[in-house]
Amino acid sequence: MRPTSLAASLFLASLLSSTGVKVSPADLTVIPSKSQFFEYESVTLICEDGWTVRRNTSRGTRKRCEGWGKLNGSTCNMDYLFEHDTGLYWCESMSGSSSSSSSIQLSVSGGSVILQSPVLPVMEGDDVTLSCRARNPTHNLPAAFYKDGSFIGDGPSGHMTLLHVSSSDEGLYKCNVKGHGESPSSRISVKEKPSTTSSPSTPPPSSSSSSSSQFLLSGLLCLAGVVLVLLVLLVKRHINRKSKALRRRCFTTVLYATMTEEEEKL
Repeated sequence: MRPTSLAASLFLASLLSSTGVKVSPADLTVIPSKSQFFEYESVTLICEDGWTVRRNTSRGTRKRCEGWGKLNGSTCNMDYLFEHDTGLYWCESMSGSSSSSSSIQLSVSGGSVILQSPVLPVMEGDDVTLSCRARNPTHNLPAAFYKDGSFIGDGPSGHMTLLHVSSSDEGLYKCNVKGHGESPSSRISVKEKPSTTSSPSTPPPSSSSSSSSQFLLSGLLCLAGVVLVLLVLLVKRHINRKSKALRRRCFTTVLYATMTEEEEKL
């Protein structure tokens, strides 16, 4: 287990608590995040502040993190795991109420092979990678994978990916490395994807409504053209009337001047 990963996780848990962000007690944090371990490996279990780790194993039920682990606030450190540490682990409220989280199955193997799989339920539709790990050698070896006792495929490099998991993928999984042995079984659970509610989108306009709109636009353009022609005609008519009136006025003025001149001569 990397100290930096543990420190980062502890800091995150402390930060969430101090900022008032509510963490579900069902989220028992397991570091490293896996459900199977070899003997003598270490693990850290983290609960929300005000909660404590309990377990059921062959050594007892509802046992606090005392004797089998080192308690530090809501964190339980197990430096050396043994096969008898296999069992159910969960968080329980320290307030005296009966509140508790969902339990997690942790398995400790004294054998040569373990299966690395998600420790918490996975989201429906996600991809899940299973890894088969041998104690020695530590590099990846070809492995066979099984679900509920039935062979489901080979992983040439010790890995198998379940694509877009659904409820039908729930079950007990294990793996086998030829010449090294078989891992314990681990359960994979799938939780339903939360439904997203979104506002109904406006349906695209139908072809009939689109045709009607185009027809209306054409009619408006034609009407605008007719109105423009009428305006031009009215303006020309007005100009013609003013021109005729001006001509009459000029003619009258010339005629009057001529008559005046003739009278003066007489």
